[in-house]
Amino acid sequence: MKEAIAILTGGGPAPGMNAVVGTVAKTFIRKGYRVIGLHGGYSGLFDPSPRMVEIDFELADDIFSRGGSYLQMSRFKPSQKDFDDNFNLHFFKENKVRLLVTVGGDDTASTANRIASFLEEKKHPVANIHVPKTIDNDLPLPMGMPTFGYQSAKDKGAVLARTVYNDARTSGNWFVLSAMGRSAGHLAFGIGAASHYPMIVIPEMFNRTTITVRKIVDLVVSAIVKRKIMGMDYGAAIISEGVFHELSNEEIKNSGIVFSYDEHGHPELGKVSKAHIFSEMLDNRLRELGLKVKSRPVEVGYEVRCQTPVAYDLVYCTQLGMGVHKLFAQGNSRCMVYVDPEGSVLPLYLKDIEDPATHKIPPRMVDMAGDKVQGVVDNILNYITPADYEAARAYLANPEEFDFRKILNW
Repeated sequence: MKEAIAILTGGGPAPGMNAVVGTVAKTFIRKGYRVIGLHGGYSGLFDPSPRMVEIDFELADDIFSRGGSYLQMSRFKPSQKDFDDNFNLHFFKENKVRLLVTVGGDDTASTANRIASFLEEKKHPVANIHVPKTIDNDLPLPMGMPTFGYQSAKDKGAVLARTVYNDARTSGNWFVLSAMGRSAGHLAFGIGAASHYPMIVIPEMFNRTTITVRKIVDLVVSAIVKRKIMGMDYGAAIISEGVFHELSNEEIKNSGIVFSYDEHGHPELGKVSKAHIFSEMLDNRLRELGLKVKSRPVEVGYEVRCQTPVAYDLVYCTQLGMGVHKLFAQGNSRCMVYVDPEGSVLPLYLKDIEDPATHKIPPRMVDMAGDKVQGVVDNILNYITPADYEAARAYLANPEEFDFRKILNW
C-alpha cells in the first residue's frame, strides 16, 4: 500500500477551504501519495469507524473552486479522556499515514500539536502541517498577510452592503448592518470602507474609552444627524459584532434587550441577531431624542462564510496547498504554512506568534493609527464635529454629546 496523507477541516468555514484541500491533494497525488479526507474534523480520529474519503485527482479538481467545505467541518475538541480511551491509532497505522494536514484556526492548530505529541509517545510519529484560516483576519500573520477567506468574505459582504445602501437611498431609510468578527473589526471595516458607509463602528475605535451601548448608538446618531444637515435623509451603518462582546454584563442587562442566559449566568449572544439588537437600541435612542428615522437590521455573517472564493483567495490557497508539500519535503512538522507577500513559503510556529506568558495567540487588531483607517475616518465617514453644532441644534438639544471624537475621547 502507498504511503498516505490525511487531511481534515476544523472550526467554521471560510472561502478557499476546498482550494486548499484540492491543491494539497493534487500536489501529493503527483508525488505518489494517497490522500485521505476525513469528515467531521477531529472527531474522525476518535472514532473506530471514521467517515473518510479517498481524494483522487478528479475529485480534487472538481471541488477546487467551490465554496463551503467538501470535507464536513466540526468544532470537536478532544478531551484527555478521548485521547486515553478513543484515539484511533489503527487509522494511522493501517493507512500508512505520514502527514496530517489540518485546516482551521488556532484551536485546530493547538489540537494538531497535541495529536502529533500523542503519536510520538505511541512510537508512531506523524508530521503535522497546519493551514490557518479565518474570515475575521485576526490571526497575527507576519507582514500583514491576510488569513485566507477574508478577502472573499469582504468582497461578498461589500456586494451585500452596497445593495443595502442602494435600498436606503431608494427608500429613504437607514440600515444597521452587523458583521462577523468576535475580537477584531477587520471584516466590518473592510466592508464599510469598500461601500463608503457613513458610519463604521469596530471595537478598536474604543481605544481611549470604555465601550457602552450609549456610545455605540450615539456614533450612529451622529452620522444620521450629520447626513440630515447635508440634506441626505438616508444611510447605513455597519457595526462589528465584536463591540457587543466587549460590553460588560451590566451593560448588556441594561440594554433593554431580553436574552436567554447559560448555566453560568452569561447572556447567550450567539443565539441572537446582533443587527437586530443594534437596530432596536438605535430605535430606542431615536425615540428618546424625538428623531423620526426608520432603521432596518441586516446581518452579514453566515452569508459570506461559504461563498465562492474570489481570485485572490484561489491563488493564495493554491500557494498554501503547494506550500504544505514543500514544508513536508523539507522535514518540517508541527508548524503552520505561511506565504509571505513575495510568494515565498515559510514555516510559522505557534511559539512565534503566541503570547509567551499565556501561550495563547493574541488577535490581530485593526491598526487605528494607520493611514488606511485614518483616511476613511477623516474623509469617508459622516459625523458631527464642532463646526456642525449650530446646524445640529435643529435636531439635537446637546449636539456636543454626539461629536464623534468626543464620544471616543479622541
